[in-house]
Amino acid sequence: MEYRKFGKTDHKVSRFGLGCMRFPESEADAIKMVRHAIDNGVNYLDSAYIYGDSERITGRALQDGYRNRVYMATKCPVVHVSGHVDFERYLDEQLARLQTDYIDFYLLHNLNPDNWDKVKRYDGLAFLDKMVQKGKILHKGFSIHNTLPAFKEIVDAFDWEMAQIQLNILDEHSQIGIEGLRYAADKGIPVVIMEPLRGGYLPNNLPERAKELIANHPQKRSFVEWCFRWLYNKPEVAVVLSGTSTVEQLDDNLRIFDRSAPNVMSDADTALIEQIQGELETLMLNSIGCTGCRYCMPCSRNIAIPEVFRLYNNYKMTRPNPIDRVVYNQTYITGNIDASRCVSCGICQRHCPQNLKIMDLLRIVHNELADTV
Repeated sequence: MEYRKFGKTDHKVSRFGLGCMRFPESEADAIKMVRHAIDNGVNYLDSAYIYGDSERITGRALQDGYRNRVYMATKCPVVHVSGHVDFERYLDEQLARLQTDYIDFYLLHNLNPDNWDKVKRYDGLAFLDKMVQKGKILHKGFSIHNTLPAFKEIVDAFDWEMAQIQLNILDEHSQIGIEGLRYAADKGIPVVIMEPLRGGYLPNNLPERAKELIANHPQKRSFVEWCFRWLYNKPEVAVVLSGTSTVEQLDDNLRIFDRSAPNVMSDADTALIEQIQGELETLMLNSIGCTGCRYCMPCSRNIAIPEVFRLYNNYKMTRPNPIDRVVYNQTYITGNIDASRCVSCGICQRHCPQNLKIMDLLRIVHNELADTV
């Protein structure tokens, strides 16, 4: 495992960090996976209050001496905060879930416009300073799905010790992008990368032409490895998070990050990535860029939003295969979890980190897949 000095801290952090959002269904398997990662050199774990049972399971995994071997990062559910006292109340609940006295890196979660307004209105930055003084957290950070100007405003507003952004080969110039990565790094703020594979969307929807380009390239690497290599090649990247659901995925990531030094890609490698980017951008014109993060759920109308979008994407890729239409009509509509149930309340759309126009997209999905509209 490669390690990097983490910003202005004295910490040496593994370049591969284990994302704890997409655990296996079995809690026992999840605990084994976390410990397997740590036993193989991973010392950065990332969770959040809104990741279901993630914090509780991670806390159990960190018993028996494992807690002292890692830097634990988790996130404040700003979306649920309705007053200053809520910040510490949620933090205390998270400490109990994680069975620890302190959080190494505590992030204000997903600073979209609404959440950033809450942080300012309810003195969230003062809360972070106060928790450092109390010893409940050691370092202050934030995660963000937003625009580059918004990111720069937030970076300049506080003495942050880390930031977490979405970045992958498809998002080089969207959301925060490469420019934002370098902006933070120039200010001494280490950057942790999330969604390096867009929640599995990229490898699961790789165009055939992109597969051919990879197969014909002199350096034989999988597409997943190229995605990670493109990221760790950048010296500004401190940690790349990957949320694995199986030990096999984890072992593959451990292999990839065994040698993950920056500045290792050749001009030919860079050209390959640029060609793959072009193929993926063409694909995105006909599909929905949902990562399956489930921030949109639960839906008050019981619509299975991520599953509906996944079914639609499969339909667009395999068209005119009618199977996906049959599934939509006989399973989703019959089960009352289909897109037609949307009443345009907009809650899901406000929570979507990809800024998808979910209400419009649900109408498009239903119009294409339903037998009768």
